[in-house]
Order: sequence, then structure tokens, then C-alpha cells
Amino acid sequence: MADRPYPHQIQVHPQYSYDSVIKSLYPQSGPSPSKVLAILALPVSGTLLGLSGISLAGSLIGLAVVTPLFFIFSPVLVPAAIVACLTLAGLMASGAFGLTGLTAMSWVLNYFRQASAG
Repeated sequence: MADRPYPHQIQVHPQYSYDSVIKSLYPQSGPSPSKVLAILALPVSGTLLGLSGISLAGSLIGLAVVTPLFFIFSPVLVPAAIVACLTLAGLMASGAFGLTGLTAMSWVLNYFRQASAG
């Protein structure tokens, strides 16, 4: 038998230039807008979270200070709150009655205008 020569194998090795190596180390484009917004949102959200925590702590401290004062001054504060609520209810009711009267007068005026025109 005749010996068959093995087929030659060709190996291709890409040759890199210095510029292509440097370019491969750096990204092709800058960061995406969503990444920029995420990076900017982190300190802003952290600051707002810290401020909300300070606000919550201040509210709880204020509540702890004011609660005993409310019980001490409740004989004065409760009637004053009732008077303030009744006054506010009266003002809102008078405004509602006035608005209802203006609406009724406007409806009657339009009714007479349509009756005399038609």
C-alpha cells in the first residue's frame, strides 16, 4: 500500500499591532446614559434617604416632647380645637351655600335667555 501523506494543516495566527492592543483595552464608546444616570442617582438618593431619616427622628423627638404638654394643656386645647373646627366648618358651609346660590342664579338666567330667544 502506498503511504498517503497526511494533509497539511494551516494555522493562521492573527498579528496584532500595538494600536489594536491599546484599543482593545479601552471601551469603544463612553458609558451609556442609563449608567451615567445610575451613578448620579446614587449620591442623590443616599442624601434624600439620610434627610428622611433625620426628619423621622425629629418628628419622633417632637412627638415625645409635645405629648406630655398636650395632656397638661388639654383642658384649654380641646375646647380651642373644637371652636376652630366649628369655625372652619361654618366658613366652608357658607362658601358652599354661596357657590350653590350663584350656580342657581346662573341656571335661571340662562333658562330665561333661552326661553325668550326661542
